[in-house]
Parts: sequence; C-alpha cells; structure tokens
Amino acid sequence: MGAGTVIVGTGQAGFQTAASLRAEGYAEPIMLIGEEPQIPYQRPPLSKSFALGQQDFESIQLRPQNFYQGHRIELLAGQRVSAIDRSSRSVRLESGRRIPFEKLVLATGSRNRKLPVTGAELDGVVYLRSLEEAIAIRDHLKNVEDVVVIGGGFIGLELAAVARTLGKTVTVLEVLPRLMSRAVAPIISEFYRELHTAKGATVVCGATVARIQGRGGKAESVALGDESQLRADLVVVGVGVVPNMELARDAGLRTGNGIVVDEYLQTEDENIFAVGDCVEFPCVFAGARIRLESVQNAADQAQCAASTIVGRRNRYTALPWFWSDQYDLKLQMAGISHGHDRIVTRGSAEAQKLSVFYFQGGRLMAIDSINRPMDHMIGRKLMAAGARVTPEEAADESVDLKKLAHSAGAVHH
Repeated sequence: MGAGTVIVGTGQAGFQTAASLRAEGYAEPIMLIGEEPQIPYQRPPLSKSFALGQQDFESIQLRPQNFYQGHRIELLAGQRVSAIDRSSRSVRLESGRRIPFEKLVLATGSRNRKLPVTGAELDGVVYLRSLEEAIAIRDHLKNVEDVVVIGGGFIGLELAAVARTLGKTVTVLEVLPRLMSRAVAPIISEFYRELHTAKGATVVCGATVARIQGRGGKAESVALGDESQLRADLVVVGVGVVPNMELARDAGLRTGNGIVVDEYLQTEDENIFAVGDCVEFPCVFAGARIRLESVQNAADQAQCAASTIVGRRNRYTALPWFWSDQYDLKLQMAGISHGHDRIVTRGSAEAQKLSVFYFQGGRLMAIDSINRPMDHMIGRKLMAAGARVTPEEAADESVDLKKLAHSAGAVHH
C-alpha cells in the first residue's frame, strides 16, 4: 500500500473514520488495523440483546466483510501496532512490519479498569468490553445461579438486567452512595434503584469489596468490607475504563485524561489525529476539556477528522448524547450536566415516563429522559441551536417545547 491514511483501532471510531473518508471522496489508500481478530462490530448490544442471546455476531457487524473490499479499505485484523515513528511517518506492528502513513488516526479506545482485590483473577470473574468477553458472559450465564455485579454504572446495570431477565439471583454492589452517580441526577439514580429492586435484584450502595473467594480456581463468593459474604458463581466487574493512550505517549504526543487533541481532533503533530474513547478534547457544551465514552462521540469525531483530512477543516462541535437500555426502559441523555445549579422535571417517575432538565445560570445544559423520546429529540435540537428555554418552561407540561424549538429555528424540516 502507498502511504495514505492509517487508522489504529477497529471499534466504532476507527471504522467510521475509514467509512467517512471514502464517503468524502478520499481516493488515497486506507488501512484499518485492529487487535481483535473480528471485523468491526457494534459494542452496545454486547451488554443487552447479544448477552441475552437475541443477536448473533453477524447481526452486530458494523458492515459485512465485502464492504471493505468494495470501498478499498485494507483491514488488518488481529494485528497490534507497537510503535509510532513520527520522523519516518510510519507505524510498526508487533510482527515487525512497518507501515508508512501520510495521515495517522488513533482510535485506540479504552480498556477495562481492573478490580484491585485478591481473587479478581479467578475463573468466573468477568469484564465486558470485547466480543470475546461478551461470549464468555453469555456462556457463563447459561450455567450459573448467583451473579454479583460490581459497579452500578451503565454496563453493570445493563448486565444486571440481563441476568435477572434470565432468572438469576442478582446483587449489584456500588461503592458510591447512588447508582450512575457520575452521569445522572439523584432522582434518576433512585428511579433505577427502585426499578432493579422491583425486578428482584438486590442493590447495595456504599458497598466495598474486600476480596473474591473461590475454590479450585473458580469464584464462589464475594466478601464485603463488613466481612459479610455473597454467594457468587459469576462476578461481573464494571468499574470504569482507562483510555489507551500509551502509543501516543510513547511517540512523544501529549496525553492527559486521554490523547490530547485540539478542536480539529489533531494532536500537536498535524499529521496525527485521535478520535473516540481515547481522546481528551475541548467540548463547547462542557466549557472544558473532557473525554467521552459513547457511540455518538466516536462516530461524530470520526466524521469530523475525516473532513479535515480531505481538506475541509471542521471544528468538533457535536452535542454529546448517550443511551442505556435496562429491562424494557430506555434512558436517553443529551448534553453535559456537570456543574448544573438547578434541576427541573417533566413527567413522572410513577408513570415510568420522566425527563430531568439540567440548568446552569438559567442555561439548559443537559436532559435525561426515561421513555420520553420526544423530550430527548427536542432537547437535543434546543441545545445544539443554543435556544433559550427557562427552567419554568421546561417544567411546565403545558408549554410546547417543540414550538419553542421551532421559533428558535432549531427544528429543520
């Protein structure tokens, strides 16, 4: 292959960069290199429908195999990039092969934070990030009874819902005082605690895990800080992720809470971009440099970087949004709620249809919606357009938010 663009990472961000480059008319060679042996696939179903056995690998592939040939994207699966040589503009694979680039896009993603307790290496202690791990969880769930989930964030709760749906005994342990506390308001944390409890799971907040105990190399129980024991033949760990930024750091590029990029998603080396979960970027909606783990952010950053590579410099200004499916409820989130000083609600927790609006200094910053998809869509448009909506209007069901969005020019037909 000639130089062209080399993309490291075959997750959502890496795949989207390659697809967007071709959609933008980029004619140079594209090489997509990933450590996993599979062709690129979607991750969100791994903790939901795939874990339940409702989807197979084919149905979660981002595109079928022939897409890559048809778009002249050379896919190197099961290969690891061990170093970047900026002076010669090339990457070195673990196999020793050198690959030259004109532009390099780092879409290296993140890895699971490991649980730092004795017994974490026992068989039956599982994490979820990759297809391989998802298959292991799905297989374990066929043969176990007692499941302990360590971590009350999105992944942990989604897998707790899967395990309960399959009839397992489930206990969720969260070290902080409430569920999903980094992401949502207390009213939503409480809603989900009640939901999981009503479905028959035990939820313990403020829990500390002392160690995991087993016999014959297999996990059998989880010991808590107060020395109480929970039976567990499967321990699911979801305690956050760490960005994969070592390649960039070792090549002398700046790193912080991720690979440091500017508003064009470029590192300080103008030929090297970084996109997705591994990136610390300036977010206009947060008014700060942040790192996001979401499909939306991965895909939108990839499209933005691709447009700059083909010569149309675009600042990255996409509004962040996320979702989480737990049982038959959909939580949709838009914006960044950190630093809010006021919260108002619309709808009701009792009806399982609720939206929470976050404001700072009277400005709408974020909306979290449970089974209120219209609030989510309109909210995204309002925030993206910087439209004015007051806390009083947001809380008043008789106010038509769609009309507000229209008058602000935030809704396009």
